[in-house]
This record gives sequence, C-alpha cells and structure tokens, in this order.
Amino acid sequence: MSRPPTFTPPPCARKRVLSTERGDFAVLDAAPSSGAHSTALLLPGYTGSKEDFIALLEPLAEAGFRVLSVDGRGQYESAGTGDQGSYAQKELARDVLAQAAAVDGAAVTGGIHLLGHSLGGQIARAAVLLDPSPFRSLTLMSSGPAAIDPAQRTKAALLSDALVRWSMDDVWRMMRAMDPPEDADTGDGEGLRRRWLSHDPAQLIATGAQLSRETDRVAELSALPLPVHVISGESDDVWPVPLLDEMAGRLGAHRTVVKGAEHSPNTARPAETAAALAAFWNGA
Repeated sequence: MSRPPTFTPPPCARKRVLSTERGDFAVLDAAPSSGAHSTALLLPGYTGSKEDFIALLEPLAEAGFRVLSVDGRGQYESAGTGDQGSYAQKELARDVLAQAAAVDGAAVTGGIHLLGHSLGGQIARAAVLLDPSPFRSLTLMSSGPAAIDPAQRTKAALLSDALVRWSMDDVWRMMRAMDPPEDADTGDGEGLRRRWLSHDPAQLIATGAQLSRETDRVAELSALPLPVHVISGESDDVWPVPLLDEMAGRLGAHRTVVKGAEHSPNTARPAETAAALAAFWNGA
C-alpha cells in the first residue's frame, strides 16, 4: 500500500464530498490561489485512498492546477456496498465518468487530466475506453498493461482469503506483523489503520481479483486520440519496469521514471513526481 506521510491536507486543499449521479465520493480538493487553468482528477490504487496524493497537492496547485483526489466507491471515506458485484471494473469506470461530469460542471475550462495509480490506472483506462470525451489526457502511474506480477497475484489471493475468514482488524494486525522492519514507522500509522478499517472488504476482494486477471487493453487505448503519460519509479514489484517501458512504447506515450522511487512515486518522491506531472499536463 502507499504510505502517505500524513492524513492532514495542506492549506490549499479541503476535504469535501463530490456529489454525482452515481452517488457521493469523498475528495481532497486543492486549488491555486490565483485561479486554475485546468483540473486533474486522481484515482488511488489498491488498499489506497485520496491521501496517497496528499504530498502532490500543494506543488500541483502552485503550478496552476485544480486537483481533486478521490476515494473510490468502498475506499476509506466513500461509502461501500458490501456487494462484490458493485465493484466490477465497468461500474467503477462509470463512477469515474460521473466524477468527471460533476467536476466539469463546477470548475474550470481547459479539460480534465485523469491520473490513476496502480489499480486506479486500470480503472482510469477502463473509463476512457468507455468515453474519452471528458478528458484532456491520461496518466498511468505505476500501472501496467495487464495482470499484476505472479507473486503479487499470490498475495492478493491470500489477502482475499483472509478477508473472508477474519475481521478487518485481525487482518490489519497480521499484515503489520509481516511488514519489513524498514516499513514499520513509514507514514501515519494510526491514519493507515483507520483507513484500512474503513475500507469495504468486498471492494478489496473484488478489485484484488481484477488486478489478478486483467487483460491487455493497450491496443484499444492506443487507438484513442488522447495524450498518455506512463510514470513510475525506477523499480516496481507489481509490474516490472521493463514491462512499463514496453507499454509506453506501444502507446507512443510520454515516459517518466522517477529516480529513488518504487511503486509509489507519489509518496516517495512527491516533488519530482509533481514536476513531471505538471510538465506533461502543460504540454498536453
């Protein structure tokens, strides 16, 4: 999981509810002091939340972007359903289109830059394949062309099995016991626990299965007239970096590798990541 350094938003951002035709979603809404020239909509990854982008909000707002990071259905502070069927990828993609429609009605000219991290990238891809018209660009952050690495599939299956057998609190304690020592004090520990306990287990089970069986849709995506950015750290245990390089080549996408980062450049190297995003969005 991404480990944000804090769950407290910067002064430029506020927590609020984004009301859409498909329900309400918790967001962090950051705006520049002098008015935005375009909007970015950020989708978190598996087990993540809107706070995974918290360190990006201030530098992106300072660069002139309005930024909304979103808890998807069943993630952290957005209500869940308890029904795995409601988390089918197409349903989550339709949620994104509804979010884009709600943002567009409230904000700025210049279009919406859509970004998805990991699982969020595959949901973002599904959304633009349903309807690319609300979007000015697509950024896939540490999000690969198809299913996750076999070792990660095993972990996702084990997690899903645990979620069926035990409570969220029990599973949290088991996961923390297995964390490597260097991760023990990374990020806001109580915030991470609170976020985990607020997730809908049905969402985690359904989306874990999606990550494990996702098919390659790169050819479909490459047919769209939409600028694409593939950004990642210099190593990644979920999708190998050479695979992300190859995907970027197939898409004719802009490619950024953030030095010193792994699967979550958004939390590991936020300043460098924000600079790369702003440069791409300004040119898209």
